[in-house]
Amino acid sequence: MFHPNMFDQGHQSLLDMGHNKLQEMSSSELDILREDEFESKSATDIMEGPSGDDDHDPNKQPGPTKKKPYHRHTQHQISEMEAFFKEIPHPDDKQRKELGRRLGLKPLQIKFWFQNKRTQMKAQQERHENGALRAENDKLRAENIRYKDALSNATCPNCGGPASIGEMSFEEQHLRIENVRLREEIDKISAIAAKYIGKPMLSPSLGPPRSLDLVVGSFGHQPVPVQGDLYTTGDLLRSVSGPPSDMDKPMIIELAVAAMEELMRMGQVGEPLWVLSPGDHSSEILNEEEYLRSFPRGIGPKLPGFRSEASRESAVVIMNHINLVEILMDVNQWCSVFAGVVSRALTLEVLSTGVAGNYNGALQTMTAEFQVPSPFVPTRENYFLRYCKQHGDGTWAVVDVSLDTLRPSSITRCRRRPSGCLIQELPNGYSKVTWIEHVEVDDRAVHNIYKPLVNSGLAFGAKHWVSTLDRQCERLASAMANNIQPGEVGVITSAEGRKSMLKLAERMVMSFCGGVGASTAHTWTTLSGSGTDDVRVMTRKSIDDPGRPPGIVLSAATSFWLPVPPKRVFDFLRDENSRNQWDILSNGGLVQEMAHIANGRDPGNCVSLLRVNSANSSQSNMLILQESCVDPTGSYVIYAPVDIVAMNVVLSGGDPDYVALLPSGFAILPDGAASPEAGPHPGGGGSLLTVAFQILVDSVPTAKLSLGSVATVNSLIKCTVERIRGAVACDTA
Repeated sequence: MFHPNMFDQGHQSLLDMGHNKLQEMSSSELDILREDEFESKSATDIMEGPSGDDDHDPNKQPGPTKKKPYHRHTQHQISEMEAFFKEIPHPDDKQRKELGRRLGLKPLQIKFWFQNKRTQMKAQQERHENGALRAENDKLRAENIRYKDALSNATCPNCGGPASIGEMSFEEQHLRIENVRLREEIDKISAIAAKYIGKPMLSPSLGPPRSLDLVVGSFGHQPVPVQGDLYTTGDLLRSVSGPPSDMDKPMIIELAVAAMEELMRMGQVGEPLWVLSPGDHSSEILNEEEYLRSFPRGIGPKLPGFRSEASRESAVVIMNHINLVEILMDVNQWCSVFAGVVSRALTLEVLSTGVAGNYNGALQTMTAEFQVPSPFVPTRENYFLRYCKQHGDGTWAVVDVSLDTLRPSSITRCRRRPSGCLIQELPNGYSKVTWIEHVEVDDRAVHNIYKPLVNSGLAFGAKHWVSTLDRQCERLASAMANNIQPGEVGVITSAEGRKSMLKLAERMVMSFCGGVGASTAHTWTTLSGSGTDDVRVMTRKSIDDPGRPPGIVLSAATSFWLPVPPKRVFDFLRDENSRNQWDILSNGGLVQEMAHIANGRDPGNCVSLLRVNSANSSQSNMLILQESCVDPTGSYVIYAPVDIVAMNVVLSGGDPDYVALLPSGFAILPDGAASPEAGPHPGGGGSLLTVAFQILVDSVPTAKLSLGSVATVNSLIKCTVERIRGAVACDTA
């Protein structure tokens, strides 16, 4: 028989069930519901909003409320927005308007859809990470149980009976723990890599153990043919026929684990493995004898004619550890931050992207060229693996090691033993970076004036990498500022204009650094002269490049020695008041700084906009964009003429990518000779100065280069060199 209380009890049960269901839902899922509700309401209100007359009609009779129709996007609209979201998950107002116009939607509807999509993606990522963390927790619990069982079953090596930890030697304990840890790490990376290979891989721990000497021992038997003092170098990828084969991948994984182990030990121990550099007591260099004792296997013996170059440097930088790891694992960001060190780089294959949504366990093969900003120093080409791992003490490590044995090449002039950096998180967004650079190189092709610098380790060593990173972290922190900083003056009136100008200057610096070195992508031709004043030239055709004017571009560069400390040369070249002493293009006119952006602690790190007021009133005024940067291992002064109309667009916050630039400038390095007069700046009393120009000689890309254009550029660079020499000599007299 039906009883009235039965309905109340059933209704209450339904309410309880709904309440429990809501409590089980994650906060991110509730946010999705709220966002969906907000979208449907907001989108409908926009499409079906009531008129003002209906809302305020006093004679309107009350009636049933009409439910507003729910707006559903079409499949075409959803697919178009999905595709756009993959490219740009945070569209700006302009992009939302354009997309809405194309799809027949209002900008607010586009905005709400993208908000909902981002919330859904975040919730999915959180669920994935939670699952990975649970799996990791289960694994650690299982490992703990296994370790306890192993300890309880340990036997005494002397009597065969049960043994306690105290009865084992310290070396045996350490070796057993390390062996278990290394094998588990190899198993873990093998499992990750198997997903990308498409078939199971034999874990080294499941088969017979292999010596690392068998993996990489053939490094020591590569012939190195020499033609006089110069090598025949090919393109960066000429010796790399393709990504590693499936047979090579277990070897790469095993080498990655061993290289990471070596890097961690080299980053944590001190003397006698590392000793203070005799020329620079703030830097550490490797004790080779101790290294061979500590790492007897390594990657094989040193190649004939090669010399070792190994150093370690530490610094605290203004960037958090997550962003630093991302820069190192993203080849484009890596090339941008280290533009003065890396001339070209390419990721060949990603064997693992890492776990739990970060780069922990990421493994990839790469090829790169490392440079000195001068056409007189050949680049160092490397084919290597890069492996990233997070360690239990809050430290991240990224290690590189050469893979030349997988792609034997007759032109191998440099190989990397385990090199890289340890990154430790510090409070307030800072990180401590310990960099280790360990290479073996045959650098007999280096020009004589650069040999002291290269041999000192300042050209390619750890100090150069860390100093560059420290300076670039300060620059990135400055670029992220959302307002005009104190002390910045001139025609910049908005934060958007400031960011656009810094972005344009960054592209200018990258273009200069990528075109001044002796990369295998360049074909430098010696024009005339002898000794250190040889002028090297090359031509490029610019077609459909929005960042460069169309036509034939002639690049010219030379390097020479000056008997003046690098800091004095740097201060002279960056000062607008002394510019007319060397800049032929200024034609003796007055140079005025129109804008100034500081991007580092050192006053020499800045971006400027200069105006040249020509002495000839018939000539129009010219604008020059200039960036100067300095660190303890070198400095740059890079500039480019810019169109006034285009620069006004940049200053108002417009897109700087379409401003055509042909950068010229200077790279100033210490000469590498120790001298007490050098003070805190490394190197001796002398400087190595590289002067480089880029000039558009013909606006038609298919035109032929005339001898007159070459002669004009040759005269221009030689005249500039003589002016600098004369001005610096007067300055030091």
